[in-house]
Amino acid sequence: MEKDKIFEPVRQSYLPYGRQWIDEDDIEAVIEVLKGSYLTTGPYLAKFEQAVAEYVGAKYAVAFSNGTAALHGACFAAGIGNGDEVITTPMTFAASANCVIYQGGTPIFSDIDEKTYNIDPNKIEEKISDKTKAIIPVDFTGQPAELDGILKIAKKHNLVVIEDAAHALGAVYKGKKVGSISDMTMFSFHPVKHITTGEGGIITTNNREYYDKLLQFRSHGITREKDKLNEFHGPWYYEMQFLGYNYRMTDIQAALGTSQLKKVDKFVELRRKYVAMYNEAFKDIDEIITPFQHEDGQSSWHLYIIRLKLDKLTASRREIFEALQQQNIGVNVHYIPVHLQPYYQQLGYKKGICPNAEKLYEEMITLPLFPAMSEKDVHDVIKAVKRTIDYYKK
Repeated sequence: MEKDKIFEPVRQSYLPYGRQWIDEDDIEAVIEVLKGSYLTTGPYLAKFEQAVAEYVGAKYAVAFSNGTAALHGACFAAGIGNGDEVITTPMTFAASANCVIYQGGTPIFSDIDEKTYNIDPNKIEEKISDKTKAIIPVDFTGQPAELDGILKIAKKHNLVVIEDAAHALGAVYKGKKVGSISDMTMFSFHPVKHITTGEGGIITTNNREYYDKLLQFRSHGITREKDKLNEFHGPWYYEMQFLGYNYRMTDIQAALGTSQLKKVDKFVELRRKYVAMYNEAFKDIDEIITPFQHEDGQSSWHLYIIRLKLDKLTASRREIFEALQQQNIGVNVHYIPVHLQPYYQQLGYKKGICPNAEKLYEEMITLPLFPAMSEKDVHDVIKAVKRTIDYYKK
């Protein structure tokens, strides 16, 4: 194949790595709210929270303006404060660690398992100190972390487990839906996630105390509940009892989320179907590693990541990435390890503390995966990957 041919697009339009699927039912749900009495917090919010709690099998759910706000709320509810340490993975979006810093705590990065790319339970315990307050495992790409091992460590050391399941709505761990297992679990509703509310996030929990704290935290630390008030001046009365934030989700968002949630199983099913197509197409390509799936979990497949065996290729990851982009395949990279970010480097985190995560970052590419894709879209991705790898293989 001549060099100029490999970069010819395999398709006319650009295929992004992720995109929402909005249908007429979603639009009608939002229009109904716009015609009603509430635009901000109203009846749709409670309806959405109940629907999510029921879907994952949790007692309670508290929705937030976005997933980062939800994680911040969870750290507050867990009592994380100045001087506390929280163990988390570097292979995630910055919010999984930032939420600890918001509360005055210190993120402690623990390396990933080389197969699953999730935090390695065998490496967590050596990071625990007398300052450790919580563990934030991340269900990276939609694959549940090894929750039994993590929860066992947490129980032994009296730690709170805040599961970052931004990627994992619809995922299952040992027969139970993610969202009903950890002390608190966060889901994200950004447009590239399994369902969307535009922006949005939620915490699910079985703990009433956490639930009450989360509700108050997302609304300035204010309560109107009579049994919680220090005084009572009349039916108008409310009290701000601690410093909270305005992290409320709107009824517009909640209506969209409620409509979207009805389709989540269909969305996950399509993601799994397209993953099976990728796996079958790439299984005999020696130059790439396809995602490993732990037998204890069923991923809901937010992301599909291939790992390049660069020693078998004549090109760098960047060259292969750019070749795929030039063919109109919207590949991405998830993620730059958090501790390598300039802000975290300024805080004193050093390169080399999580070698597995750092090596993975150098070798991985995210392929397009979302339910609104067609089978033709999937075949376009497969064609582009195969022709690129074939060109650059040694």
